This record gives sequence, structure tokens and C-alpha cells, in this order.
Amino acid sequence: MNQINYQKELDKLLTMQEERLSRGEAAPALFLHCCCAPCASYVLEYLCRYFRITAFYYNPNISASKEYEKRAAELKRLIEAYNREKKGYPIEIAEGDYEPERFLEAVRGLEKCPEGGERCFRCYELRLRETARRAAEGKYDYFCTTLSISPLKNAEKINEIGQALAPEYGVAWLPSDFKKKNGYKRSVELSAKYGLYRQNYCGCAFSVREGRELPPASSGNQ
Repeated sequence: MNQINYQKELDKLLTMQEERLSRGEAAPALFLHCCCAPCASYVLEYLCRYFRITAFYYNPNISASKEYEKRAAELKRLIEAYNREKKGYPIEIAEGDYEPERFLEAVRGLEKCPEGGERCFRCYELRLRETARRAAEGKYDYFCTTLSISPLKNAEKINEIGQALAPEYGVAWLPSDFKKKNGYKRSVELSAKYGLYRQNYCGCAFSVREGRELPPASSGNQ
């Protein structure tokens, strides 16, 4: 079975969207889950020309409240800068509740699972389900996440979960693998440009324990 190239799927969709915009059609609304400002930097820059985006900060996996608040503040600061610079359509922001207990309940029994395995998949599903639910409530056209920009995240699994949730909530899933086309490299460049705080772990206590380091900016360019 051939692996789906989600970046090519997104390219096709954006080409059609560009044609619609050129005909004067309204830009569709995208409810975009954002894990942090560095990951969001490239994705927002890339997509705000095609969509009216609401950046949704919902990350109950972050174990320390100060870390959670710091990442939320950095995302807001980045979006304010982008809107001042008028990179595309204005970007709005929505913040979910900080619910670390929901994350712990979702991954119960998987505490010793290696980083990048089933525990992470449960975390993806938790955050994407809340994103899909909020997108349906707000009558958005699409929902998506910035998670796939990280070379440490499983883009195939992220898309699989998103596609499964789409019919359940009645909102289209935007296919993506944002690390492609030098996306991860660009996020590193934008982080430097805007002086963004770049954490070196996912956010949960388990990722701190694993101590996985992000690879160099040249990774994930194909």
C-alpha cells in the first residue's frame, strides 16, 4: 500500500482555493490547532493567504502551568505581529481550557510507553477531537493542526485521526505534512526573526523524561 503524500494533497487543495479567490469567492474559515508559536509560525504564514484562520491554543498535555502560559503568550505575540504586518487574512485566536487531568486520563496505562508511540497518538486524538468539536460549533469549513511540522511527530497518524474525526463532527479535515517544503526549516528561521521561545520538549512530563531533542533545521525538507 502506497503511503499518502499529504503535502501533495494540500498543494492540490490550495491550488483550487487560489482559483476560487481569484474569482472573488470568500476565503474559507480554518480552525487551526496550534501547539506553540514556533510550530505555528510557518503554518500561519503559509496558510493565511488562503484561509480566514482562528488559531486554537489547546494543549492539556503541558504538565507545568507556567510553561503552558508562556507558550500561550508567545503564540498571541506572534499573531499580533503577523496581523500588524498584514501577511494575509487577519488571524484570530481562541484559547481552550487548561485541562491537564484530561490528558492524564487519556494516556492512563501508557505512562511507560516510549515517546512517539501509542501515548502520543492518544494525545493527538485528544487535542484534535476538541479542535473538531470547536470547529463544528463555530461552523468552520476546515480544521487542522500544526503538529505535523515537527520531525518528531507522526504526520501519517495525525492525518489518520483528523480524517476519522471529520465525518463525526461534520467539518472537513485539511490534509497536511507541514515539515515538507522546508516548513520546519522556515519555522526555525521565523522563530529567530521574532525571538520566539523554542522549547526542547513536547510539554508532558513523559517527554521531559525522554529528553528528545529536535533535529537540525535542515530535517524534513522533502
